[in-house]
This record gives sequence, C-alpha cells and structure tokens, in this order.
Amino acid sequence: MATIDISRSHTLSLDDAKKKAEDLATGMADRFGITWSWDGNTIRFDAPSGAAKGTKGEVAVTASLVRVAIDLPFLLRVMKGAIEGKVKEKLDALV
Repeated sequence: MATIDISRSHTLSLDDAKKKAEDLATGMADRFGITWSWDGNTIRFDAPSGAAKGTKGEVAVTASLVRVAIDLPFLLRVMKGAIEGKVKEKLDALV
C-alpha cells in the first residue's frame, strides 16, 4: 500500500497528459535523483540514492485521470505531510 496516493481528473488528451507527467518525472529526477521509465501509460520511479533514497512509486495516466502513488521509506514518513502537499501542488499545476 502506498504511503501517498493522490488522484486528479483532467480534460487533456492522453498524449498531452502523458507529456505533462513526463515533465513532472523529469523535474523530480533533476531535483531528487530519481530514476524513472514508462511502463505503458504508467511512469514507474525509484530513488536509489540521495535525499529521497528508498522512495518508490508511479504516476499512472488514463484518458481522464492522473494518479500518483508513492511509497516512502520509513525515515521519510515523518515528512509525509510536507511531501504530500508538494505532490498535490505539482499535480494541480500539471492538470
């Protein structure tokens, strides 16, 4: 079960929504050192090192919904509220 699970509906085309999700993943890679790749319409990511080490998750994109699910490692769970707030902010800007 994910530590953070947030969904937002959107009115973008699937391709546009995927492009925006990819932009989000690229920004996270630059800032937090995550690695990511597409698996169908889902970006799967993890942080093998750095401040977010041990974090794993996915950004799933459908024709009408973007869902972000993140599993935080034990040491980062104390920051869940702050991390969740930032994810919501980025997701709201995305869609």
